Amino acid sequence: MRQLDHFDWLIGKCSLGSCSCQPTKETSDLVHEWLGDHGIVPSSYSAAKDWITVAIPVSDVERLLDTEYHVFEHADGSKVTRAPSWSLPRHLHSHIDTIQPTNSFFRARGRASEALVDSGVLADPSLKTYPLSAEIGAVCNTSSVTPQCFETLYKTKGYKPRSTCENKVAFTNYLGEHPIRTDGELFLQKYRPEAVSVAKTFPQLTLAGGPGDEPLSAEDLASATSKEANLDFQAISGINYKTPIISYSTGGSPPFIPSVSTPDNSNEPYLVWVNWLLSQKSIPQVISTSYADDEQTVPPSYARRVCEQFAQVGARGTSLLFASGDSGVGPYGECTSNDGKNTDKFLPEFPPSCPYVTAVGATKNFEPEVVAYRPAFVGPDGVAHGNYTSGGGFSNIFDTPAYQKTEVTSYVKGLKGEYNGWYNPKGRAYPDISSQGLYFAYFWNGTEGVISGTSASTPLTSGIISLVNDALLASGKPSLGFLNPWLYSVGYKGLNDITSGSAVGCGVDGFPAVKGWDPVTGLGTPDFPTLVKLAGGKL
Repeated sequence: MRQLDHFDWLIGKCSLGSCSCQPTKETSDLVHEWLGDHGIVPSSYSAAKDWITVAIPVSDVERLLDTEYHVFEHADGSKVTRAPSWSLPRHLHSHIDTIQPTNSFFRARGRASEALVDSGVLADPSLKTYPLSAEIGAVCNTSSVTPQCFETLYKTKGYKPRSTCENKVAFTNYLGEHPIRTDGELFLQKYRPEAVSVAKTFPQLTLAGGPGDEPLSAEDLASATSKEANLDFQAISGINYKTPIISYSTGGSPPFIPSVSTPDNSNEPYLVWVNWLLSQKSIPQVISTSYADDEQTVPPSYARRVCEQFAQVGARGTSLLFASGDSGVGPYGECTSNDGKNTDKFLPEFPPSCPYVTAVGATKNFEPEVVAYRPAFVGPDGVAHGNYTSGGGFSNIFDTPAYQKTEVTSYVKGLKGEYNGWYNPKGRAYPDISSQGLYFAYFWNGTEGVISGTSASTPLTSGIISLVNDALLASGKPSLGFLNPWLYSVGYKGLNDITSGSAVGCGVDGFPAVKGWDPVTGLGTPDFPTLVKLAGGKL
């Protein structure tokens, strides 16, 4: 008898403004009655009881859903059990949002690291030399940016964490990624020698069959796996190694709608991770995620439910930071809709388009910082590298939230009609903040190189926000939690405004950086002492 590990039912409907997605009594009763009539008892629930997991034979699911499951094999030998179609009793249509696994076919493919480059720095025509102050000039170099530069640039140097028993910071891994301890040790040995033990001891938690704490395999080396995970750990520990760091590696794949830019399912199972997180009694105060998907490849109902779960995380006092993407307003030549009309459009990304997370863009250079941008070039090793630009845009699923309504309305007005029809001017706009994201010094497979992306700026920013929380907790204050309302009303005064550059993509210059908020660098980059003061903490 064929058996899957579990089947998941997502039940109930929620409004985006609520903090709880608990289904109504009617919904819960109808779904449990249906399962009970077939002798099925749920094996577990999400924290809000809106996600039901059951472990049953495939034959029982086939009877329930009036379908037939088959094992499908991809060309690389990977296999999935799926049903080409399925159905529900009519009276349950308005009560069950989705059932997994059903007809979502996938091939895991890393996409968070598309802008990461290990060579060709000297050939990069975007690098420029600017006059620097003596303090910045002594530690900052555009061709390889180090923790010593970050702490000086964002003024965290000299701060000593005092709440390390209470405060925590974490990062997520997907698509087979997991941090490699030996590389972390090499990084810390060079840049934070007093903290080498951190790489040996930080917890690596695995969920839903995610990869465990193990060295790189031959297959990992061939596919360059875990460059992203290494970057995330090294970026956080480089700026904030004294605060306990936690790694989550989650396996699986979510529902998916193919597009020109993403023909195969390389999206991440955010719902699996966040439901597990919400079931925990204690969770980190800051969690960094360097992965994002083209919003149009995510079914709207799934995106809304994931976003609602993120809202619950924020309500518990945790800041969720997500990378804004590495293709500006969209990858050149791939900016078309996947609704069958092939309409030209910019491509916003999810989860940064969720109004309950803080999206992080990227900058480069130092005095002044500008939008992170690297045009396509061929490195000295003969490898061609595509454009990389800090991502930004406007959601086609979520409306502009109240906390940024004034800023977004003003920005759209300032565009004077440019790009009309390519984006949704009434959508949730992102990023919200930004930080350095070009040519980070890091180690992978025992070798030092440089790596770029908003997947670099996000863990860096997360480490800095965690330091702000440390100062708050030490001052008897609560952690910042969901950042955005505070950032747009007060926190922006502690950010360095970025006014040069644009979100190049889709064959156009894209949204320009301007004074104040913009959809490429957000409200700006951190000024740590000012952020602490504005939040009510003491250094």
